[in-house]
Amino acid sequence: MPWRDTSAMDEKCFFINEYKSGIWTMTDLCSEFNISRQTGYKYLLKFEEFGYQGLLECSKAPLESPNKIPQSMIDMLKEVKSLHPRYGAKKILTLLKRQYPKMKLPAKSTVNLILKREGLVKKRRIRHRIAAVYPLFVSTAPNDTWSADFKGKYRMGNHQYISPLTVMDSFSRFLLAARGLYHTTYEETQSVFEQLFREYGQPRQIHTDNGSPFAGPTSLGRLSRLGVYFLEHNIDPIYSDPGKPQQNGRHERMHEELKAECARPPASNRIWQQRKLNKFVYEYNFIRPHEALANKTPADVYVKSTTLYHDKTTSWDYPKDFKVKRVCQNGAIRWNSYDWVMVTTPLIGRCIGLYELDNGIWRVFFRNKLLGYLDEKTLRIHDSKGRANRSKKCQRCP
Repeated sequence: MPWRDTSAMDEKCFFINEYKSGIWTMTDLCSEFNISRQTGYKYLLKFEEFGYQGLLECSKAPLESPNKIPQSMIDMLKEVKSLHPRYGAKKILTLLKRQYPKMKLPAKSTVNLILKREGLVKKRRIRHRIAAVYPLFVSTAPNDTWSADFKGKYRMGNHQYISPLTVMDSFSRFLLAARGLYHTTYEETQSVFEQLFREYGQPRQIHTDNGSPFAGPTSLGRLSRLGVYFLEHNIDPIYSDPGKPQQNGRHERMHEELKAECARPPASNRIWQQRKLNKFVYEYNFIRPHEALANKTPADVYVKSTTLYHDKTTSWDYPKDFKVKRVCQNGAIRWNSYDWVMVTTPLIGRCIGLYELDNGIWRVFFRNKLLGYLDEKTLRIHDSKGRANRSKKCQRCP
C-alpha cells in the first residue's frame, strides 16, 4: 500500500471533517490523530471563528526585533563592500573597527548574511561532483537487486595486475561471479554480465558504485555504455551516493573475505588466481553460513530468475504525446532544425523521448528512465536536482 502524501493543513481539515461527522468524541479523535485535547479544541475554535482559513499556520516570526541591524549599519557595510568588492565579512569588519573603534559591530556571520541578501557576494565556482541520489537498496526477493563492484587491482606472482569483478545477489548473498580481469573496460565487463544473464537470468536492477565502467560521473543520469546496455535489456542501473560505500555494505563485507582468501598471498598467474576465486565462490555460496540468512547458505535461498536473457535488445515505443529525437554522433540532438542540445555520448544512435510540461520545460527520457529536464530558453538539460548537464560539448553545440 503506498504512503499517503498529506500536508499539515490536509490533516487539520480531515480532523475538522471527522469531528463534524458526529461519530467521534473529542477524546477519541485526538487520540486517533495523536494530538492533545487542548490542540484539538484550539483547531475547533479557530475553525468556528475563521473557517478553514483559520487553520493555516501563522508565521512565528516576531513583529519587531530589538536586535535587528539598523539600516544605517547595512548602508555602511554596503559602502565598504562597494569600495572593496573582493573583501569578505572578516576584512570589512576589520576596516570598520579600525575606523570606528567604539562602534558596536555585528558578528561576521551576520555580515555574511547581509551581503548575500543584498546580492554583493559572488557565487564560487562549484567543483564538479556526482549528483547525490537516493535509490531504494532494500531487496525483497532473489534477483530483485544484484550488486557489482571491482575488488581493486593487485599484483600477482608474475608481476601482472588483476582486478576481480564480483557480482552478488543482494537478497540471498549468493555470489554469482568473481572473475579476474586484466582491464576494467566496458567490453570485458559486459561480456561477464552477458554470461551471467544467460546462466542465471536477469535481475530487476543492478546496484553499483560510481566508478568506470558502471557509471559516468559527468554523464547525464550517470549513464555509461554499460548502463545503456542494462536499460536496453530492461534492467534498471542504480548507484550508491558518492562517498557512501556503506550503502553496499554486504558487498564490501564480502570483499573483505575475498581479499583475505585470494589476495594474501595472490597466485602466480591468472589461471591459478581464477582457481582461487572459484574456490572462494563455492565456499561462500555452499559452505559458509550467513547470520542474516538465519545461518543458511546463500545457495539454500537463491533461485534463478524467471526473466530470460535475449541477445537482441527489446524495442521501445514512446507514447504518442512524446517528441522522439535521435542522438547524433556528437552526443547531441537537433532542436528547431538549427540548434543543438547536448545529451550524452553513451546514447549515440539511440532515440530519446521528450514530454513537454509547460513554459518550454521538457522531461527527457531514455526508455522509462527519466534523465532530466530540458529548458528551451537555455537549450540545456538539467537533472532532477537542477544541475546542468556536464557532458563534454561538441564543437557544433551552443
